[in-house]
This record gives sequence, C-alpha cells and structure tokens, in this order.
Amino acid sequence: MNEHDDTRSGPLCGLRVLEFAGIGPGPHCAMLLADMGAEVLRIEREGGNGWPNPVVDRGRKTLTLDIRSVAGRERCLALAADADVLIEGFRPGVMERLGLAPDELMARNPRLIYGRMTGWGQSGPLAKAAGHDINYIALTGALAAIRGESGPAIPPLNLVGDFGGGSLYLAVGILAALWERERSGQGQVIDAAIVDGVSSLMTFFAGLLPSGRIDLQRDRNPLAGAAPNYRCYRCADGREIAIGPLEPQFWRELLERMDAPEALWAGCADPAEWPAQGELLERLFATRTQAEWCALLEGSDACFAPVLELADAPQHPHLRQRGVYQELDGMMQAAPAPRFSRTPGKARRTLRCSTNEGWD
Repeated sequence: MNEHDDTRSGPLCGLRVLEFAGIGPGPHCAMLLADMGAEVLRIEREGGNGWPNPVVDRGRKTLTLDIRSVAGRERCLALAADADVLIEGFRPGVMERLGLAPDELMARNPRLIYGRMTGWGQSGPLAKAAGHDINYIALTGALAAIRGESGPAIPPLNLVGDFGGGSLYLAVGILAALWERERSGQGQVIDAAIVDGVSSLMTFFAGLLPSGRIDLQRDRNPLAGAAPNYRCYRCADGREIAIGPLEPQFWRELLERMDAPEALWAGCADPAEWPAQGELLERLFATRTQAEWCALLEGSDACFAPVLELADAPQHPHLRQRGVYQELDGMMQAAPAPRFSRTPGKARRTLRCSTNEGWD
C-alpha cells in the first residue's frame, strides 16, 4: 500500500461523518466507515482522547477544538449542518449541556443521522453511571458464560462489549438509518448501547437454553472449552493449537489423521467422558510441535488452526495470501473489512487540520 496515497474509495464515498473523539467503540465505528470510503472529520480536544491509536484512528481528518467555548460550539454547529452522520460517545446529557443536542443539530440539518454510543444506553437507572466493557458484559450474562476452569469469570479483552456489541451495532444502525433516509428524507437518533448489543449477541445461546441443547455452565458448555473436541491444547514446543471438530465426520477426520487410539472413537456426546478424553488428547498433542501438527492437520476437515500471537498472525500463509494485513505508516494493519467486488474500501492515513479547515 502506498501510505501517501489518500484518494478515497469504497461504497460510502461521499458520506460525511462528524466524529466527536472518544475511546473504544466510537472511534472503531468511525474507522470502519472511513475504511469504506466515508469522509470522517474528527473533533478532538487539545491533547487528544488519552488513548492515541494510529490503527483505529486511521482515515480521518482531525480538528482540535474547544467545544465548550462559544467559538468551538459554533464551529461544530456549522460542520454538523453539512454532515450526514454524527458519532458521539459521551455520557447522556453531555452533548445537551454543550448545546450540541440532537434537537439543536437536527433542526438545522433534518437529514442528520445522530449516532449515540454508550455502555448503559440513553435511559435507565444506570444511564449516567461510569462503566467499562467488563461491567456491560457482566450485566448481560455474557461474562458469566466465559469462565476459566476455576476462579471468577475472565474478561475476553474488550471484544465482546466495546466492539462486538458496541461499534458493530452502531455501524449497522447508521447504515440502516441511511437506508431509511432514502425513503423518508429524514434523519434520526440512534441509541446504541453496549448492553443492548451484547444481549442481542447472546440470542444464539438464549435460544438454545430452553431446549437443553447447550449449558452455559463452564464444565458443561461444549463451546466454552469443556468438550475435548472444542478447545486448545499445548504442543511439545509449548505452543498451542485449536481444534473444533464438533460434527462426527470432522471428528473422524481428526482421529484418522492423528492415528488416535480406540478410546476416542466413541465420540464426544457423553459429558461424563470429556475429562478422560481431554487428558488423552492432551498427551497426544504434547508429542509433536505446533509446526508438526500444522503439517499434518492444517487445511483438512479436522477443524484445526494454530494459536498464533497477534504479532505472528500477519505472516500466516492464508492471511498473507488474502492480504488481511497491509502496511500503512510503517505498521502492519488489518485491511478494511468486509470486501466489496466493485467498490473496495481502503485504509488511509490520518490528516490533521487547521482550525479553519473542514469538509473537502
């Protein structure tokens, strides 16, 4: 990638997004839109948001303003008047106190899509309380379902809340509101709450619980590492591999390639057998290195993959051939996703604006 080529491409070319700098899901959503061609103009305070991130912050023009001042507020009002979408992630009531509430801005720009990204939502007893990803997923039941073999629940980075239930749901909401605007000509406010998004993510499990097809208790949940055919194992070199042959035909494929003993051929339908089967597989996988298991199993129907460190992932042949990572500003960065056949997205550099600059 030519890191100095900032020409815009993608299905959202022509879309103007005004982003009020925050941390976590709001910036990530803005990155997704920028990767798809949107012109994103970020408003940030002096000193930034405290979490500078050259990857997530890519693709914007950045303007430093004191939005608490009269001049800063007027500048924001003018920019919002020409925007298609606004993204903000403050606590409920902050934008109202700044004179930048939805009613104020949409009175000047009735077509504005006003995206509000919070953890608890714009309403409810907890709406104005501080919180982070771990708190939001705790309330929804997601965190309780992600446990280690012992001890308390384990936070899964901030993938499930901030990004899974947060930025991605905000992006879907923005795109849905833009589609509706094509018919009505009117903008609207999007209340994107992480507790809402994560609860939606959990519907797969909620739908299976009544039938007994799944159990969210750690020692009985086949999708949480309890079943021997859906977990990670340590190899002879200390590295790990991941297997997931849940279906009988894929389980047979794994066992045939491993030349596994008869004790494993009965399958994994009986949870009472899982501990013994898991111990047997632990011993088997510990006999070879990760590279040796890759040579034997990778690319087969055994549902296999090596467990790679993030720094090593870009060099894997599959990700390298697909161009999943690209170099930008001297760093390896994930390429825009998803992919489009006619209007591909593009990761672009961040440009800092002077106070009198704005939209292209």
